[in-house]
Amino acid sequence: MKDLFLLMTIVRRDDASEYEEFYRGEGVEVVYTTPCNGTAHTKTLNLLGIERTEKSMLLATVTSDTLLTLKRRLTSHMKIDLPDRGVAMAVPLSGVGGSRTLEYFTAGQKVADNTQTEDNNMQSSHELIVAIYEKGYTDLVMNAAREAGAGGGTTINAKGTGAGAEKFFGLTLAVEKEIVFIVSSVEKKKDIMKAIMQKAGVDSKAHALVFSLPVSTTAGFRFADTVEKE
Repeated sequence: MKDLFLLMTIVRRDDASEYEEFYRGEGVEVVYTTPCNGTAHTKTLNLLGIERTEKSMLLATVTSDTLLTLKRRLTSHMKIDLPDRGVAMAVPLSGVGGSRTLEYFTAGQKVADNTQTEDNNMQSSHELIVAIYEKGYTDLVMNAAREAGAGGGTTINAKGTGAGAEKFFGLTLAVEKEIVFIVSSVEKKKDIMKAIMQKAGVDSKAHALVFSLPVSTTAGFRFADTVEKE
């Protein structure tokens, strides 16, 4: 299943409907939206010239052709590279549960059968770090991540259902969870994950579990990357 990607877009909550309308206009009919919050330092926000705001995360399944078009249109039409306009990233999918599910998620898009997309534009120097931890410990997780070079993250609330985790870790884990998504350069990924595991891992109060996903393409990070380098 080389032709499908999960497109994640994080924008100001006030802009979510504008992005939903944009994606529908580009032929992406199925978009899920959930509220989330940013974790960027005040210093970083000041450097970028933006204010701390509530966020929304938009999730959609897209084909490689659609993704290439969207990457161009997000920059040219939605101006996503400007400060506080949002960020987008795509994670490759390895499978879909049946043809009807595929048809539902990709309605209006052309899906290639078992194709390997070989396009330099589909490569990225970023990875997505995901940490799942006890609710209320975002600062502990993010402080560890920032010490290793992370710029910021986006959090959502969640509920844990894995009863077997208590037996495995020998811990009493709360049901209420938080999940933080951190987009990192490939070079910094290992250091950030190691820092979270050492300072906010399963032996800490946060009980954080960490994993990473490859990112195929990004949009909206150019301005932030420039500020970081400066």
